[in-house]
Amino acid sequence: MPRPSPVVTHLTKDDLRGDEPVVPRIARLLRPYRGRIGLVLVAVVVAAALTSLVPFLTRAIFDDALFPLDGGGPHLHLLGLLVAAMCVIPVVTALIGIGQNWLTSTIGNSAMADLRGDLFAHLQKMELAFFTATKTGAIQSRLANDVAGVRTVLTDTATTIVQNSVTVVAAVVSMLLLSWQLTLLTLVLMPLFVWIQLQVGRRRQRLARKTQESLSEMTAITEEALSVSGILLSKVFNRADSEVERYRAANREQTRLQVEQAMTGRTFFATVQTFFAITPALIYLVAGLLITGRLPGGEDALTAGTLVAFTTLQSRLQMPLLQLMRVTLDVQTSLALFRRIFEYLDLDPSITERPGAVALDPATLRGRVELRDVSFRYPEPRELTGSARRARFEDAAPQDRIEDPDAVQGSGWALRHVSLVVEPGQLAALVGPSGSGKTTASYLVPRFYDVTEGQVLIDGHDVRDLTLSSLADTVGMVTQEPYLFHGTIRENIAYAKPGASAAEIEQAARDANIHDRIMSFPEGYETVTGERGYRLSGGEKQRLAIARVLLKDPCILILDEATSALDTETERLVQEALERATHERTTIAIAHRLSTIRKADVIYGLEDGHLVEAGTHDDLLENEEGLYARLYREQLTKPTPSAGRRADVPL
Repeated sequence: MPRPSPVVTHLTKDDLRGDEPVVPRIARLLRPYRGRIGLVLVAVVVAAALTSLVPFLTRAIFDDALFPLDGGGPHLHLLGLLVAAMCVIPVVTALIGIGQNWLTSTIGNSAMADLRGDLFAHLQKMELAFFTATKTGAIQSRLANDVAGVRTVLTDTATTIVQNSVTVVAAVVSMLLLSWQLTLLTLVLMPLFVWIQLQVGRRRQRLARKTQESLSEMTAITEEALSVSGILLSKVFNRADSEVERYRAANREQTRLQVEQAMTGRTFFATVQTFFAITPALIYLVAGLLITGRLPGGEDALTAGTLVAFTTLQSRLQMPLLQLMRVTLDVQTSLALFRRIFEYLDLDPSITERPGAVALDPATLRGRVELRDVSFRYPEPRELTGSARRARFEDAAPQDRIEDPDAVQGSGWALRHVSLVVEPGQLAALVGPSGSGKTTASYLVPRFYDVTEGQVLIDGHDVRDLTLSSLADTVGMVTQEPYLFHGTIRENIAYAKPGASAAEIEQAARDANIHDRIMSFPEGYETVTGERGYRLSGGEKQRLAIARVLLKDPCILILDEATSALDTETERLVQEALERATHERTTIAIAHRLSTIRKADVIYGLEDGHLVEAGTHDDLLENEEGLYARLYREQLTKPTPSAGRRADVPL
């Protein structure tokens, strides 16, 4: 029977504080660098002020040095001083620019590193349900593409805005001092240009968001299809061509959006450039009308030097004004990316420490586990606005999601009124058909999820009242498919205990029955496992996972089908390792083979999320109509594919 997809709901206001303005948040991001930002502003103002002196020096050269108004000959001494000043100013402004660029690059890249680090740290705090319902590629896209997309704003754009703003203001003031009439002509259409620029900016914001969402989808496809699991899947089912077409379709959509974004506003900028290009001709015409008296106010004030200085200013005004309009559009585009980043930062983890949380003391820890009248339903996946962020459970990458059919029982309850106790040092087995709630119950102990109703207790403490760090140190887990990162065997084992000595690592490997196998490799403990451990066999990965948990040495151990799908010899090695791992520690084992279940101190039978029976192996077999007896008979009568003989199979 197909499982219904979980309902995707919108975030509440408490989950998503998207109404907070973005600009103040960016300002807070830059607050640690306000001293260096102040130096940048000083450098910008000084450079703009020096540059603004050049047109006035030009006017002085014409009107006072070359063609003095008193009618005398050129003043060479004054000309030399003015020319020297015009030569010194570019050198000084260039040196200021070098220092300014170093400061802005340092500020921007440092702030971007802070943002990326904060986002990664926040994602580490998110609950397991968030990752089971979100594509890994979508998360990677926010960390890489979105943060990289705002780098230019943090490194160059902000300084460019300030620099060009100061330049434009200084130029306009200088132009007004030279001739207010010509200034009015130059700026007459600016209000219209500003209004159009705002409209173009809003459209580019929308396109930027769609472009990043499309890029996020491409990243997700890449992560899924080019992982070891994805490649293996496509080869097994001969779906390489369809995967290529899926990527090309996303690529075409990305190309279309990139082109549309690049072309948005081009007509506007072409119009502005055309206006500035013909403005000098209009200035000469108006200057002629002013000088001849046909327009009032220019007969005496408008000299040849003034006209040359004004046209110099007007030509210099064009570039910073256009740059200012362009970077303003870039800022509006980047605001969309900042919002995407802040949306993740604004998600509140559902698994958090309560005020005054208690840390478990390893010295006094006994390891008693109790589920007291526990009911649980899986939380509905949280949704952010935007199509690429409507992450559904079934969209998660197969190798990354935890697909538990308990989450979609018809009633919505994965567990209902379950009460059980595992005494210190006991081995408790959870058995039942697929979807009965075994894995769900085990995930509640280390608080991967919080119970909907009831309590999960360790030594009488509600796990919700414990610090997350002490709880993580107390509970260890070996899953059916252990995860190994791309690194050496030594690094993978030592992940459980940073700083562990070589002797500790090797002892853990010996206890896990994997030391001799490791030493048979040419590089021993320095052998690289490959992505997700694919260079190793299933039994080798499982024993490395056991070695890792033995190195951690937790008081409570959870084994989730740790010996299923292994051959007989490998199972024997793994089983011996597990017996060492479970010695003198509280253990909850899920769906082990009969040999392990027979040895359990207590067996709990789960069916449809309800606890239906409990007892020892012999006790439960006496109830011939019970769940355990039924499963036991099914195992004994199930033949192997090859010889038709009976075999133990996972419960």
